Amino acid sequence: MAQHGTPHFHNSEGLARIEIGAKEFQCVGAKPPFDHPHVFLDMGHDTEIVCPYCSTLYVFSPALPHGAANPPSAVFEVEHA
Repeated sequence: MAQHGTPHFHNSEGLARIEIGAKEFQCVGAKPPFDHPHVFLDMGHDTEIVCPYCSTLYVFSPALPHGAANPPSAVFEVEHA
């Protein structure tokens, strides 16, 4: 089984809903410097979750690849040192 890093998503566009291809991920709020604490969220058996910091509704879409989002601009690219 392939190993995947934890995907990160943001809502800089202020969308009401973002579809994602992951049930475990981190929400960063908006892009820095306007981000909130990068919080780990786990949907468990559910198919949606609301971020407690920015109130973004994330909805799991099994049609999306792991780490992808609809819209694609909601994917936050983590820079590695």
